[in-house]
Amino acid sequence: MNYIVISPYYPHNFQKFSIELKNQGINVLGIGEEPYDQLDDRLKDVLTEYFRVNSLDDVEEVKRAVAFLFHKHGPIDRIESQNEHWMELDAALRTQFNVYGLKERDLKKTRHKSEMKKYFEKAGVPVVPGFLVKKEKDIDKGVKKLKLPLIAKPDNGVGAAATFKLQDKKDVERFKNEWDGKTAYFLEPFVSASDIVTFDGIVDAKGNIVFSTSIVYYYTPLELLNNNTIDWVYYIDKELDPKLVEYGEKAVKAFGMKERFFHIEFFKTEDDYIAIEYNNRPAGAFAIDVYNYSHSHDFFKLYAEVVKGTNAELNLDSKYGLASTRRDYKEYRYSEEDIRNKYQGKLKAVLRMPEAFAELQGNTMYVLVADTLEEMNEMKEFVGELR
Repeated sequence: MNYIVISPYYPHNFQKFSIELKNQGINVLGIGEEPYDQLDDRLKDVLTEYFRVNSLDDVEEVKRAVAFLFHKHGPIDRIESQNEHWMELDAALRTQFNVYGLKERDLKKTRHKSEMKKYFEKAGVPVVPGFLVKKEKDIDKGVKKLKLPLIAKPDNGVGAAATFKLQDKKDVERFKNEWDGKTAYFLEPFVSASDIVTFDGIVDAKGNIVFSTSIVYYYTPLELLNNNTIDWVYYIDKELDPKLVEYGEKAVKAFGMKERFFHIEFFKTEDDYIAIEYNNRPAGAFAIDVYNYSHSHDFFKLYAEVVKGTNAELNLDSKYGLASTRRDYKEYRYSEEDIRNKYQGKLKAVLRMPEAFAELQGNTMYVLVADTLEEMNEMKEFVGELR
């Protein structure tokens, strides 16, 4: 099997995908922007060949790289980056070279919020109503139909980027003035929920869920975007709410994805969940590493086993997994040495955030595990307490 990894070097922790694919006997080929000499030795060791391009944003250049690898190594069986930024590139390459997996035509239902909502509704998963804005006059129509307060997000977008909260007429006018008039937006009622939780996992080649977990965020992406002084904190839940699992499983079945990670976001209300969006990828940054420490398993390896078709039944030793970041410019009451001394073996990792994520998410992430929610919350307060 020939597997092309797009951007095998970055992000750094995703190098584990190439390593574990190689461990399964898969021929791993890489296409990226970094010079070969910049690659880590462990990555060089598992790549049969690496093709450097000037820019992964140049689709035609990347297509030529794939064509070269196809000519030299034979038919390509998989092309994947695991990265939201390159998802459209991945699909374009699979379409061009008829490679297994998501094609360009398949992206609409997980890239466009207006389409996504149809699949959640089909699955019987609660959603809020929405309104698609393509022209300026649509804004007033949407406001009239849905009523303020509203959230306006790019219909084809990721996270909280370029999001507007419309609380009153002044916000609506500001949105009209700042909107480029070209980017389609999607309006939805603002949900004042205390938590955003996820249903995450991996599906196999038949679409069966082979692993699932859940992230609970202490702060919403919009809160982080509007106040980048907040420390980014979330945890992996030890036991999943059956209702969340029910909704998540229905959504996975409705979207019909295969051999992929999924990352589905929900608002958690007082007694229910409301679907926000379906992502065809793992959660970002170090989330897979946090999964690994929380469940005492290697999910980079599990993914490679799914691709190879050799995955076995999981026996997980699950705990609460806390991911708490600190910002370099803030003064915290307790030093890193204090954290190490207090929690010892329960402190699993200290990870330096990539610069691309640091402004939004913080500079250094501490990953700890706990047996109880109370212990985990105490850890969160200890790591985050300021002087």
